[in-house]
Amino acid sequence: MPGVIDAAKAAPVTADACLGGAAPGAGAGFARDPRERAGAAAPGAVRRPETARQFRARIARLAVRSLYAELSLYPKPGLVSLVDNGSHADMTAATFMRSMFALRHYFARITAAGADNAPFSVLAALGVDAERRMLRATAGINTHRGAIFGLGLLCAALGACHAAGAAPSAPVLRALLVARWGAALAAHARPSAADSHGTRVAARYAVGGARQEAALGMPAVFDVALPALRQALEAGRGARRARVDALFALMAHISDTNVYHRGGAAGAETVRRRARAFLAAGGSAAPDWEARARHCHAVFVARRLSPGGAADLLAAACLVQAATGGAW
Repeated sequence: MPGVIDAAKAAPVTADACLGGAAPGAGAGFARDPRERAGAAAPGAVRRPETARQFRARIARLAVRSLYAELSLYPKPGLVSLVDNGSHADMTAATFMRSMFALRHYFARITAAGADNAPFSVLAALGVDAERRMLRATAGINTHRGAIFGLGLLCAALGACHAAGAAPSAPVLRALLVARWGAALAAHARPSAADSHGTRVAARYAVGGARQEAALGMPAVFDVALPALRQALEAGRGARRARVDALFALMAHISDTNVYHRGGAAGAETVRRRARAFLAAGGSAAPDWEARARHCHAVFVARRLSPGGAADLLAAACLVQAATGGAW
């Protein structure tokens, strides 16, 4: 069937494969850090403090695994997954895996830059280099431009938090993000010579984009996705359903420039209306939640709608949840 990935071929490819020295699918990746495995330490065991190098390697692993958590989620309206290609004819899950493999060192480097209190110009240069690597790996297809920006900034904030000796938490990360780079991000959000689908759409429809979201301290991550994710987890619905709820909360809330680019204002209204209806019916707590999510997926695919901005923000929320010690 066109656009559908062979699950038997896709299943062995994991986030850990993106972290090793071989290409995705070629062999095992880095072993998980003991801090990332439930129950890895014996009761009462004393853990040695992480070195700076160990910390940035761990954060890079979490960033890649957060991207994989988003990719592997299904049903996920209009978006590429391990099950099908959603509304996209130019990319598959394998494209995203190649992109993740290309980005694995970027997340460690930008974490180190944040720890060094680097100015935004340095973070931006790292992001530009990461984007070039992504485009080389995907033959020019934009899989993770938004994630390079959003997750990169969060990695930098985590690096700054670690360097300051502060325990990472969502409020601390948000405050650090604004305090260290808020002014530069606000300037970066203003109209400029930079040209992308996102900036053109933001100007045409007078909506915000990833730059404005970052300048405001990522409210969609901290005020929308993270609370939805945590509420579902605390209710015992598990990671998959929690991520579905967080994604639908984002689709209901944000002005997604990816959606405006593909479907205009009418497409954006369709995404918001469908997402709000899903949540109003109980979200993933409803008995028929999966059937309704699959129907939404079919509607988005038929209309070529793809809420890629919401997907990037979901990955960002997964990173914050993981890096602050929460279940995910």
